[in-house]
Amino acid sequence: MAMYSKGMSQRDIEDNLREIYGADISQTLISKITDKILPEVNEWQNRPLEAIYPIVYFDGIVFKSRKDSQIINKCVYSVLGIDMNGQKDILGIWISENEGALFYASICSDLKKRGITDIFIACHDI
Repeated sequence: MAMYSKGMSQRDIEDNLREIYGADISQTLISKITDKILPEVNEWQNRPLEAIYPIVYFDGIVFKSRKDSQIINKCVYSVLGIDMNGQKDILGIWISENEGALFYASICSDLKKRGITDIFIACHDI
C-alpha cells in the first residue's frame, strides 16, 4: 500500500517485492489490493480539515522513478500541519513531475477547498 501511495506502478511494486522479499506476486493480485484501498485513500485525501493551523510545513522531495524503461523525476509533496491543540497531522501528499510554485499554488487551493481559512506560520525550504 505504501509503495502504491508513493506513485509506484504495479510493475514496480511487483519488481520490488520480488527483489526485497523474493516473493512472486502477480500484477492481478497487486491490482486487487490497490482497488480495495483506493476508496480509503481517496477519502483520506479529501477529508475536511480544521479551519486554523498555527503552523504548516510544506516540503517537496524529488525522487528518481522508472517509467517505461526510462528514469524520470517525480516530486512528492507533503504538508504537515500543527493544529490548535499542538497535534501534528499530515494534511496531504501529492505527486508531480517536478517541484514548482504552480503546483504549490494548487496544493494551497486544495487545502482551502478542504476547509483551511488561516495559517499563522507557513514553513518551506528554499
